[in-house]
Amino acid sequence: MKLAILASLFASAAAFAPANTGRATTQIAETKSDLQALGKQLNPLVGYFDPLGLTDSALWGQSTEFTIGWLRQAEVKHGRVAMAAFVGYCVQSNFHWPWAMTMKGAPFPGTDMSPPEQWDALPFGSKLQIILFVGFLEFYSELSPGAGAESGQIHYTQGGQPGKFPTFDAIPHSVPFNLYDPFKFSTNMSDETKEKRLRAELNNGRLAQLAIIAFLSAQTIPGSVPLLAGIVKPYAGEVMAPFAADFTL
Repeated sequence: MKLAILASLFASAAAFAPANTGRATTQIAETKSDLQALGKQLNPLVGYFDPLGLTDSALWGQSTEFTIGWLRQAEVKHGRVAMAAFVGYCVQSNFHWPWAMTMKGAPFPGTDMSPPEQWDALPFGSKLQIILFVGFLEFYSELSPGAGAESGQIHYTQGGQPGKFPTFDAIPHSVPFNLYDPFKFSTNMSDETKEKRLRAELNNGRLAQLAIIAFLSAQTIPGSVPLLAGIVKPYAGEVMAPFAADFTL
């Protein structure tokens, strides 16, 4: 993956401050009863599942609505990352870009390596580009309008919609595509269809989190996932230390 062109995105954080566009925002805070209803819609057999009582934990001394918004955002985000990781794992295990990875002509890590080994084999600069790009997306997703602003997106802990990534429409300079639905296929989609797809995303994200953890467990703990025995390659590295191949602290 070549992400060098993304370095220009970090030239100035101020360039990404939303401008006033006159667009109205709607504040809708979810409650515990909303989660209980959603649980039944997502999985009628399991239903609402919160054995640790996180919904009532009042994170950082905040309200239940704040806590629910934070937890819902965390689940959606982790589900999306896991879906990307699962698909990436499957693709990287069987395919790699045929052209050169670096300006010096070094090829991309081959399929003779497992995905974690391919990551370890990347140059430090490549890893840094990826980490910085993901960091930028995280930073931009947390932006919310200032007091009195007529545009922008309400933060998910203050009644905004969890999982909704802000558009780039209000950025002072032109950005051709938004991160979500860059080709605007959902413009004429009914609200019912959107809700159905959001529920499907949650279920797929939950399954993907289990799947990618199963892959990594099978690679690092022999016999921990019998169904994957002989399918995934063993990995002797440290999956929780992304720069272990470059330096140690």
